[in-house]
Amino acid sequence: MPEAAAEHAVLYRPLVVLLPVFNDWTALRKLLVNLDAVSREHGLSFQILIVDDGSTMMAEEGFTGQGFPTFECIDILRLRRNLGHQRAIAVGLAYVEDRIPCEAVILMDSDGEDDPRDVPRLLQKYRDEAEQKIIFAERTKRSETCVFQLFYSLFKLLHFILTSRQVRVGNFSVIPAVRLASLAVVSEMWNHYAAAVYKSRQPLALVPTQRSQRLDGKSKMGFTNLVIHGLSAISVYSDTIGVRLLVAATLLIGLTLAGLVGVVAVGLVAGLAIPAWATLTAGTLLAVLFQAILFSLIFSFLILGDRQGSTFLPLRDYRYFVDRVKTVYQK
Repeated sequence: MPEAAAEHAVLYRPLVVLLPVFNDWTALRKLLVNLDAVSREHGLSFQILIVDDGSTMMAEEGFTGQGFPTFECIDILRLRRNLGHQRAIAVGLAYVEDRIPCEAVILMDSDGEDDPRDVPRLLQKYRDEAEQKIIFAERTKRSETCVFQLFYSLFKLLHFILTSRQVRVGNFSVIPAVRLASLAVVSEMWNHYAAAVYKSRQPLALVPTQRSQRLDGKSKMGFTNLVIHGLSAISVYSDTIGVRLLVAATLLIGLTLAGLVGVVAVGLVAGLAIPAWATLTAGTLLAVLFQAILFSLIFSFLILGDRQGSTFLPLRDYRYFVDRVKTVYQK
């Protein structure tokens, strides 16, 4: 029996729930209660890792309250400074890969908009896919205001035009250990987790879900932060976007040259004296030509410089941002 128990301890790898948080301790507390209830219903067990993204309001002592029968432990990974939601996720995932041998990581937002009732569905899909694919919760219905949804639709359109990829997922996902090992060295994850998964061509599958309501308070994601978040997702495809803009600039140069030839030809046909409109048009086209060439050169050097420059590697660099790890609940 002791040998069997020891073998089980070696083979056992937990499911880790990763929750980035910035001051939303009340909502997080309610989410943990809901997740524990769902876990009991489905016979699940988790280790909880909370990534405290430099919160200015510290969690109150004993904020977890009563025990959670389905949680083995709750740890808080405190960051030295506020990095933002996506970078906190990158640090948290790198920490798990480096320090916590696990079967898979369940990544959720801490405000409750990722419904714990969807966790068993994502885990079932994870099993169905032989535990090899990242399983994302596909957003089929959002709960935000009409204004937010309008701007979000505009963002999705811009994202598709620039990258040819549709925005269908957020952070809510199940990441198998084999995929976590790969993501830990994907530098694009520093800017945007979901975009990095797609950019690095990780095998994935989708499960349709509906976005839930926040469990407490209001979102701290203002308009400016939303724009930054959207640009971060697009920036992951900077090389692709740069090449497309370079091609567009080259086409513009070709059209401008064709226009100059046409203006000169019309001027010659009109007689020896070049009309005033032809001179004005030619000058405008020359200015456009100069700007298009300059634009092409700048983009070319930016793309080349980005490919040669030093990049952030989550597995290597996450340690610089970790302040301390504190266990606040132990089963």
